Amino acid sequence: MSKPTIPNLLSLRGTRGGERGRGRSRVRGRGGGASRVAPGTEPGDASSHTLAHDATIQGTDTDAAVSRLSAVHLGYLQDPFANLFVQPGPSGSSARRLPIINRGTYTRTTAIDKLVDIFLSQTEGQERQIISLGAGTDTRSLRLFSVSTSSRQQQPVQNLTYHEIDFPDIRARKLRIVRGSPQLRNVLSDPVEHTSAATTQQGNDATQAPQDNDGGEAVTTTITYWQSKSIQSPSSQLFFHGLDLRHLAGGKNVSSIPHLRGDVPTLLISECCLCYLSTPEATAVISHFITAISENLGIIIYEPIKPDDPFGHMMISNLAARGITMPTLDVFRQPADQEARLRLAGFAAVRQMTVDDIWERWIDENEKERVDGLEGLDEVEEWKLLAGHYIVAWGWKGDRFNLDA
Repeated sequence: MSKPTIPNLLSLRGTRGGERGRGRSRVRGRGGGASRVAPGTEPGDASSHTLAHDATIQGTDTDAAVSRLSAVHLGYLQDPFANLFVQPGPSGSSARRLPIINRGTYTRTTAIDKLVDIFLSQTEGQERQIISLGAGTDTRSLRLFSVSTSSRQQQPVQNLTYHEIDFPDIRARKLRIVRGSPQLRNVLSDPVEHTSAATTQQGNDATQAPQDNDGGEAVTTTITYWQSKSIQSPSSQLFFHGLDLRHLAGGKNVSSIPHLRGDVPTLLISECCLCYLSTPEATAVISHFITAISENLGIIIYEPIKPDDPFGHMMISNLAARGITMPTLDVFRQPADQEARLRLAGFAAVRQMTVDDIWERWIDENEKERVDGLEGLDEVEEWKLLAGHYIVAWGWKGDRFNLDA
């Protein structure tokens, strides 16, 4: 490999602005993740460290939005809402990612869209729900609710309740954008804010899975959320819950998320979200939904893998330099570990593919030719190495749908 210092898929970014070309400048780092501490805390104490880490993680949403917009501007993806969630740079244009990153964004988005499409196709005519963990400013719900952007169906999705969950600050930010965008008035009704209080039974260790948590202290969690109807499909609606997922870890109250239903087919999506929790917390969050959804539940997880080879060491080092850790990477190191993780959680059928495998097996030759023609990619060896360190794992249980692709 000619350039062994290539950063990981999360941090690689270009500096070419809006110019076309195939430059190779690389910058390690991502904007939007300024550290901060709470009033009354000292920079060195545990609470300030947690807040600083949380702020850095929240900043990754900004980078994801910029990467999505870069892929849209260059023609990799179709998404007329992507520009609504990115602040233009000083020159009035948004950052353009390098070809290797644009292809990664395209492939991972296409893979998750494909699995979402399978779920929606097999549950058509039924009430169903999707739960997006760490949703941030993701636009998937908007695309599903809008006929103008639906290249996969002829009309907006019917009978779908879409739950997005993220930190309260992210919830408030997305609410401001939705309310302030005339473009979204054709997609969503004016959001209505609500507050819900849920009492959760916590054990001595809040990171225990619910089934292992006997007794403990009753803790009341206040969830502020907003709700909006689909304009083009009134049978569908969107909820955005301002909630730290760690509040679900160790809790016995399975109805703590407002309007979550346990009796309809459900798809859970974690797109680089659970990896930021401790492994017991991430396991407990999945267990929460396994308990809350009575029977028909699917899951999609996108995360990095293979931390033990030279590239994996560099990937971890680059993240650590930016104050980011991914605790689950220490445990779910290989594709087989991700597969075993979902089986142990209770999913009857499990599949997994690296991003590299998805590009090779799920993207047809005509589409590959189209994508290759957008910029060209002269870093094929680097692409295979990079894409081989990220995985999409998915599974399902119940008999009302399956996610075989």
